[in-house]
Amino acid sequence: MSHPLRTRSFRLLFIGRSLSLLGDAAIPAALTLAVYLATGSTGALALVLGCAMVPKLLLLPLGGVVGDRFNARTVALTTDLVRCVTQLFVGAELLSGTPALWQIALAEALGGAAGAFSMPTVSPLIRGTVAESGLLRANALMAVVSSATRIGGPAVAGALVFTAGPGWAFVLDGASFAVSAALLAAIEVRHVPIPRRSLLSDLKEGWGEVRGRDWYWTSLIAHAAWNGAAAVLMTLGPALFLRDLGGKGVWVAFLQTGAVGLLLGSLVAGRARPRRPVLTANLGGALYALPLCLLAAHAPVAVSLVAYGIALAGLGFLNPVWETAVQSAVPAHALARVTSYDWLLSLGAMPLGYALAPLAASAWGAEVPLAVAGSLVGAACLATAAVPGVRRFKAPAESAGSAGAVERTAGSPA
Repeated sequence: MSHPLRTRSFRLLFIGRSLSLLGDAAIPAALTLAVYLATGSTGALALVLGCAMVPKLLLLPLGGVVGDRFNARTVALTTDLVRCVTQLFVGAELLSGTPALWQIALAEALGGAAGAFSMPTVSPLIRGTVAESGLLRANALMAVVSSATRIGGPAVAGALVFTAGPGWAFVLDGASFAVSAALLAAIEVRHVPIPRRSLLSDLKEGWGEVRGRDWYWTSLIAHAAWNGAAAVLMTLGPALFLRDLGGKGVWVAFLQTGAVGLLLGSLVAGRARPRRPVLTANLGGALYALPLCLLAAHAPVAVSLVAYGIALAGLGFLNPVWETAVQSAVPAHALARVTSYDWLLSLGAMPLGYALAPLAASAWGAEVPLAVAGSLVGAACLATAAVPGVRRFKAPAESAGSAGAVERTAGSPA
């Protein structure tokens, strides 16, 4: 069986995604530190993060329809160009020395809107450039590079924040999107067009594919709990670490530890061949409760860092296993729409986490929202084991058979 990287289209896709993921990986640490250091307010940070997320959520179903109606390559190329411009703008704003919060928030909102059309194209791009038997290997490759860039991303962000300034992280991200767009222009992607119907009919058909699979929609509830908990941590984490847990260097180290765990989990996913992939992946997601509860209980920083690495290893395992299950079970003509609902329900709790975390922390302290978020994500992920479809879902023989020679990643929770 040919390795996915021997296929020219997937190889170029892989290189482009690797570069854009490296740029994106530097953004969380750079953005959270830049906004918090500029304003000293977790509320301002929540506003910027929310501005990036809300347009993405509102437009995701439309992005799924566009991804199924048109070639995923064309859609992804266009959105890469838009995100290139927005990230370069934010970089220039930060480098100016007098950044305007509303302009950064607006640029992040435009980038989030572009992301709503880009995210549903990832699975069709992989499925359109790789044979069915190579899907797990291709997804594992994407997961490994995503995890590896998350290791390098916080280090790059930290180096830039401490030396040249966080604006250069956004300049790097914008440049990576430009290169990715150029590579997408050179590939070919198989496309199964859908009949031209009304937008509402397309949305209903996509939702029917989701609703008809109990393993799918119940897992998305668990993924939503995971992402809501992640929003709580990303909102309260910078202030908590800068104030009480050793400063911004320790916060970057915390993110770095998680990135290492994510990489290890991705590597395990490519070789594990779980007989019940959806169940096993969701149990891995439940590990995210560990660092949240330990931070709430004032555990030693070293223990919390290790727990966060373990939790992100669970995510690294979940993502490629989940994506392969979806790609093998959902018809190609509906994959972008189903993926858009996946992202919509998975990420839907994040704005709620961004909004409620500062309010709850002001009223009861950071310990309460962290403990509640940890309890919810643990309970939601473990509860999927009671769903018959989750327990009965088994890996397709062809995809499972390709797992041994591995060489990616959220909605998926992140």
